[in-house]
Amino acid sequence: MYGGEGLARLEGSDAGRVVLAPFVLPGELARVEIGEGVHANLIAIAEPAPERVAAPCPIFARCGGCHYQHAPYEFQLARKAEILREQLRRVGKIDYQGEIGVISGPPFGYRNRSQFHVANGRIGYLAARSHELVPVTGECPISSPRVNQALALLRERLNDPKFPRFVREIEVFSNESEVQINVLESDRPVARAFYEWMGSVTALDYAGFRVSPRSFFQVNRFLADALADSALENAEGAAALDLYAGAGLFARRMEERFEHVTAVESGSSAARDLEFNVPGATIEHARVEDYLSRLDKTPEFVLADPPRSGLGKIVTTHLARLAPPRITIVSCDPATLARDLAALSGYTIERVTMIDLFPQTYHIESIVHLMTGL
Repeated sequence: MYGGEGLARLEGSDAGRVVLAPFVLPGELARVEIGEGVHANLIAIAEPAPERVAAPCPIFARCGGCHYQHAPYEFQLARKAEILREQLRRVGKIDYQGEIGVISGPPFGYRNRSQFHVANGRIGYLAARSHELVPVTGECPISSPRVNQALALLRERLNDPKFPRFVREIEVFSNESEVQINVLESDRPVARAFYEWMGSVTALDYAGFRVSPRSFFQVNRFLADALADSALENAEGAAALDLYAGAGLFARRMEERFEHVTAVESGSSAARDLEFNVPGATIEHARVEDYLSRLDKTPEFVLADPPRSGLGKIVTTHLARLAPPRITIVSCDPATLARDLAALSGYTIERVTMIDLFPQTYHIESIVHLMTGL
């Protein structure tokens, strides 16, 4: 099920009780440790499924980052497509019978941006549903080679007197040539000398896009182009709207296809990058709901790439009022996607694509093309 856990029923004295068990596959018999809530801890697999494989990462199942390393990649892709369809049906009451296209890339070494926690001279990830630090003593299999190189340097320098002891969380972002180090959590400001010591660049050139600290950009280094191509397909015309535009991944391509593009982004850093990366577009530094409330002219095409919380009621209401003939939603959460699609009841789903930007994890990225008049 969505969330990376299996729905299981207990045997013995609690026979029939439903729990959510991590790191299991359908049909397996497992021994679990039961707490007061619905979540259980996996103790052992008594009867493994034939699909089960050995996880390549030594801290898998302890680290909270990955959920599916015990499953072959093709198996992961098939289950994610099933989960997406099930979420549309269960949450949105949408019985989508069409094919769900699948786009995938290399299942390891894909992350160009990784976040690490720091505590007591160690660096790593937090365990699932916990503040316990799981140290990464080698490479992270899902992170890119350059991110792993930066991780090794951070680990080496943790006990150096120059390393700020008050730093709690660090992000590493790379284009495989340069590295951008961002401190995400700290007890006090970090001096510029730390970033210089780490060889960090202020703005990263990622495939021709300027990406500054705190600016959003896709984290899969293999699939950014495929994501943009699939989202836009043959879209073209006079006027288009890019909502939650980030640093401009979609807006730049839209600029080549439409006479006029308006890109809306609320984040200050991302909006500045957007202006730099897509100089021919009209940039609106505003919340999407605020911008749409002022809009009274219907665009031909709308692309929306909202955060995990989805579009929400205000945005879907404005989109329904404006009634653009085509809307494409790029979603990173199938539950909020299903809710938003249900709210856009005047539209028909033309196509659904699952693009696996986050292999080995339960996260599902999807692209839904909507049309009126079908």
